[in-house]
Amino acid sequence: MFRTRILPGLALGLVASAWAADDAIPPTPGALKAQPAAFEANWTSLKLPTGDRVTLLGTSYLVAMDEDWGAGPSLYGAARGKMGGLFTMGMTAQRRWQVGQDAHLAVSLYAGAGGGVGSNEVRFGGGLMLRPEVSLRTRFGSWYGGVSVAHTRFPSGNVRGTSTSLVLGTADGFFSFAPTDSGYRASPHRRTGLGIDEVLPTFGSYRPRHSSVGRDGSPTRATVGKAGASLRQYLDEGSWWGVEAAGASTGGNDGYMEVLAALGRDWPFSADRSVRLGWHGAAGLGGGGNLDTGNGWVVKAGPTLRWTSPWGPSLHLEAGLMGAPSGTFKGSYSRLAIGLPLDSKARGDQMFSPSSGTVRSQALFFNYEHLGGVRFRDGRRQGLGLLQVAITQDLASNLYATVRAGSAAWGSAGGYSMGLMGAGVQSNPLAGGKLNVGAGLMIGASGGGGVAVSGGAVAQSEAWAQWRFGEQDRLRLRAGLTQWRSLRGQTQSATGFDIALGYAFGTVSR
Repeated sequence: MFRTRILPGLALGLVASAWAADDAIPPTPGALKAQPAAFEANWTSLKLPTGDRVTLLGTSYLVAMDEDWGAGPSLYGAARGKMGGLFTMGMTAQRRWQVGQDAHLAVSLYAGAGGGVGSNEVRFGGGLMLRPEVSLRTRFGSWYGGVSVAHTRFPSGNVRGTSTSLVLGTADGFFSFAPTDSGYRASPHRRTGLGIDEVLPTFGSYRPRHSSVGRDGSPTRATVGKAGASLRQYLDEGSWWGVEAAGASTGGNDGYMEVLAALGRDWPFSADRSVRLGWHGAAGLGGGGNLDTGNGWVVKAGPTLRWTSPWGPSLHLEAGLMGAPSGTFKGSYSRLAIGLPLDSKARGDQMFSPSSGTVRSQALFFNYEHLGGVRFRDGRRQGLGLLQVAITQDLASNLYATVRAGSAAWGSAGGYSMGLMGAGVQSNPLAGGKLNVGAGLMIGASGGGGVAVSGGAVAQSEAWAQWRFGEQDRLRLRAGLTQWRSLRGQTQSATGFDIALGYAFGTVSR
């Protein structure tokens, strides 16, 4: 479990003392299992074939699988240079050793997919990105930092290079019940699973200023419609922080994508405290399409209005100003979100006292999806291979919700990315509890890589079978058939299949 011998990290390591303390909790059936985990960020400079430099900001979240290995999702995005909109998403696996009282050595491998605005000189190929890394870190309190040597490569393109990197991380704990405990009541004194209190499907738009111009120098006038999702964790009844991601769905800028860290605060405006007014701010990386975000940084802020219904879900209205500090893309924004609470903290009740809830199975998947005969803007058709990260959450024994994001890794559509959110139905366990089947529908946004997706709005249906294995059925192998379709303009569709490996855990929904 990553004890004091080793440190993990999202791209790198963990704090040994936290691991040792977590190991003291025995992972007995029906008990809360504790696994060391870490949030980590790294800062890597990469020289492009043109001689220009771009700096990638990487963020990761790793969970200890055993004493030696950690694994988890990672995201890399351009944060310096002129490649705003360069994103890749995937998974990192890491092995670590202790080489001193406070020093640790880590070897990690990231595999993901994505890309950005390419050219004849800068090519991302199919979109697959590999990043092996060796790092040496030292800890200070619950934090750690260090340096690494990393090799970044897009194997089917010409973007590659070796450089030194800075690493900063902090230790965390991952607490969960067994997925086989799904349906039972529990009263943990801490958050479980990924710690998400509320999931919010979002729909909004950016309205560029008249002074905004695109990457090609032409004026940017059209409103950019967006679709995405936010994940929130509440600090108290009116304060939250979280992560939000969205992509262009209308306006002719398919391929635009953003991933932002957000925080907010609101106060009751009505006697029953169901209507609240406040503010919201977010900052992160964005770009793509013909929108000029410069080095990739995007910020936004403005007022908010929240109404919480008597039965739990809430409506959120937001508006304000946004802009790319080093680019010309600036304007106003508005957004509507539907809050779906997973924890009582998102509803404002029993805020400071433990409350019982129902254990529901949640799983993190790393997917490979193949789509056949996808039409490109130049008229050709070609198959695509995509790498994706997906999260599924059981809402009831026969109903699930899912969020999926990823990019092309094989083919010739490097830079094509997608984000989907939806729900489906699933069977009760079959074959002695090891097999179940299901089907669902997802909607969202996609674009980039030359794929013909007018506006960016897309939908995808899926039918799948899943095999459960490993300790307490925590490992999942899923295979299924998919049907992908663009929803605007000259629509197109493609059939495909996907294969996914996942890690499941029980989280308490109150």
